[in-house]
Amino acid sequence: MKAKEENTQCIKAEAKRLGFMSCGVSKASFLEEEAPRLEKWLNQNMHGEMGYMENHFDKRLDPTKLVEGSKSVISLLLNYFPAETQGEGTYKISKYAYGTDYHFVIKDKLKELLQFIQTEIGDVYGRAFVDSAPVLDKAWAAKSGLGWIGKHSNLLTQKVGSFYFIAELIVDLELDYDTPVSDHCGSCTACIDACPTQAIVGPYVVDGSKCISYATIELKDQIPDSFSNKMDDWMFGCDICQDVCPWNRFSKPHREPLFNPHPELLSNSKKEWEEITKEVFNEIFRKSAVKRTKFEGLKRNIQFLKKE
Repeated sequence: MKAKEENTQCIKAEAKRLGFMSCGVSKASFLEEEAPRLEKWLNQNMHGEMGYMENHFDKRLDPTKLVEGSKSVISLLLNYFPAETQGEGTYKISKYAYGTDYHFVIKDKLKELLQFIQTEIGDVYGRAFVDSAPVLDKAWAAKSGLGWIGKHSNLLTQKVGSFYFIAELIVDLELDYDTPVSDHCGSCTACIDACPTQAIVGPYVVDGSKCISYATIELKDQIPDSFSNKMDDWMFGCDICQDVCPWNRFSKPHREPLFNPHPELLSNSKKEWEEITKEVFNEIFRKSAVKRTKFEGLKRNIQFLKKE
């Protein structure tokens, strides 16, 4: 086994080669500060109908309960900021869902990184996570020094803003640990002021059940009337709190061809979206995260927006 420092540098260099924007490492231990925060958020029902958020409370806070013998959490960021966005005057889709579903893209890269670690370093056991298990991605990324959690509850960095995915490898290998960076939100309240549904109920606290992303993706029933005239033409997800964040003026376009959008996604008018058929939906969103809401869900969202 090589020295901790050498292993850590080796892993970070490979992560960069695989296209990750940045890589940070923290000790796999109980997230003490997050525990009361998560408990309070759940008790106040800010997760709405996202029942899965209540499951595996202990695993969410302690990676050693998720991956036996784990010693390190390797956090990774992958840029998804598009070079070109949808035009004005159409129904909008969150930028993260423009291209191929990020779960597949990142999972492949993580598998490759884990394989590299096992080849280069030795008998290392680990698991890859992309939004797919009870892991508090943002908390780990912040702990690993990759940024700070902003008032809109997204991870922020001074150099590139917040338009990136967060993923982890949890491994049973001791590494050199990074230290958190300081919060640079200051007195800015741009995200809080801009949210049309007042989902950011206070600095760093988002009521998920009031969020446009929740209404258009997670909610399986009809969208409540409380969202009427507040959806700002978002038919899948919402980027408002990120779009207005001053740090996102530093966002640079990604270099991942798989995240490039289907041409119709950028050019379709409201009328074309309103008349979308299942065949067209399957063609445009064949490998997209939009499939999560299904054709019926997208139609429901469009119908709700049409009434506004």
